Amino acid sequence: MSPTEEYKVELEVFEGPLDLLLYLIKKNEVDIYDIPMVQITNQYMEYMNLMRMLDLNIAGEFIVMAATLMMIKSRMLLPVEDRPEQEEEEEDPRWDLVRQLVEYKKFKDVAAELQRKEFVQEHVFALHSDNVALEPEDEAGVALSDIGIFDLITAFKEVLSRSRPEEIAEIAAERFTVPDKIADILALLRSRTSLRFTDLFGDNASRHEIICTFLALLELIRLHQVGVRQDDHFGSISLYATDNPHEDES
Repeated sequence: MSPTEEYKVELEVFEGPLDLLLYLIKKNEVDIYDIPMVQITNQYMEYMNLMRMLDLNIAGEFIVMAATLMMIKSRMLLPVEDRPEQEEEEEDPRWDLVRQLVEYKKFKDVAAELQRKEFVQEHVFALHSDNVALEPEDEAGVALSDIGIFDLITAFKEVLSRSRPEEIAEIAAERFTVPDKIADILALLRSRTSLRFTDLFGDNASRHEIICTFLALLELIRLHQVGVRQDDHFGSISLYATDNPHEDES
């Protein structure tokens, strides 16, 4: 029985395929108006496979986007002289996708700015009768809302790539469960103010153990018992118990 069959993790908020594409474009530092389709499509499919491995809910729109990317990729790989005559005079096959991404990014940026203003307003306090307000100081690090599921899956992928190969004997001997790993993570955070994401995984951790640990972390985040922070975009991820979010790592 796989870890996901033992314990089903349901996330309250799951980002969509356009979010994943924007994430990959930003992570690879490529021009949104000149998307390298082979590279981005291959990475998109890799993330899809990781989400399937974790048995995360993959909406139909992810599959539709995968098909769209494969179609654009195949059209761009086809030599111009071999394309149908009507396609030779058409615009770049990426443009429909680019328009969707640019429009979606505009809405995301506006929503993020509104959210930031709401956060600031909630922490503004008037000084008695004076028309003076105290605003919270900017905190170091990336805002929690900026750390999405794809940041976590990226960190998971890096840990998984370093895992030791599975063997039948090891699988039979090792029985990790998500509830056990939830208890382990909470125990670690009771003894430390914070810890790095990579500290959750031993040097000799198997794929089975890594998957169980990652699902346990997702569940704790969903239950708001554990929070995550990044000092920089795409930087290392640190975890903290939600009742102690901003302490330095011990």
